[in-house]
Amino acid sequence: MSFEAFFSTSICYGAGAPEAGWTLAFPITLPLAAIALVYAIGASRLWRRSSRGRPERTRQALLFAAGWGVLTGALVTPIHALGERVFAAHMIEHELLMAVAAPLLVAACPGAALIWALPAALRRRTAGLTHRSVLQAIWAVASRPLNATIIHGVTIWIWHIPVLFEAALQQGVLHYAQHASFLGTGLLFWWVILPRSGRQQAYGSGVMHLFLTSLHTGLLGVLLLLSPKLWYPQNAVGAALWGLSPIEDQQLAGLVMWVPAGLIYGGAAVLLAGLWISKSGIREANHALRPG
Repeated sequence: MSFEAFFSTSICYGAGAPEAGWTLAFPITLPLAAIALVYAIGASRLWRRSSRGRPERTRQALLFAAGWGVLTGALVTPIHALGERVFAAHMIEHELLMAVAAPLLVAACPGAALIWALPAALRRRTAGLTHRSVLQAIWAVASRPLNATIIHGVTIWIWHIPVLFEAALQQGVLHYAQHASFLGTGLLFWWVILPRSGRQQAYGSGVMHLFLTSLHTGLLGVLLLLSPKLWYPQNAVGAALWGLSPIEDQQLAGLVMWVPAGLIYGGAAVLLAGLWISKSGIREANHALRPG
């Protein structure tokens, strides 16, 4: 098998058309299976160690399973194969990675389970790596809310430059790099934005950055929707599979980026704003109850 074939293997069912295939390429299926196995081992070890906190661990496991399921659905089911020929399907795949799978995985807080899956010696080495000054400095810069928002936003816009987008369609390695960068920067963005225990949450900052992300992704969606020019001709060769012309396919993709994805970012902003108001009310009530 050639290098390029290794990165583009898919198995088809049903009518036998490539557009309807399930993608079973090893660079996709092996990491997905490995992540699920490692998480299951670590979660089971944590479960056996103590009965305390089991309801929270159950909630986290369900969130992880949901995020992993969405991730697998985006990369393995016919959505992925269709995405190479139908731009709207490609956009759905990207939004599943960035706006659905990423926040679910972050909300699952899988770090503890993943680390506990490792042998004790390797856990200690991993802990040592995280305390290295260079890595700490890089992480400190990348995990600032504004920086994470910019990194995620720049990644989205750069990959939608026509020459890069169509190059990713032609080269399997580049296509996987595109998906990995969307998911990776999405995980970074949601990790910074979503509240979690053990951290003082800046709700106002989170609301602002979710709004900014909704604004710029919505703008890109509107540009795709209203543009009279076809941006990615190679990604519209199968538009007829959905009964669309190539320009209608592009318009539908723009609508997906603008409305459903915007609702997710906007909904998360409303949720954070509600938490912000609730926490502020509790703090004021506690302050008012303090003597003198």
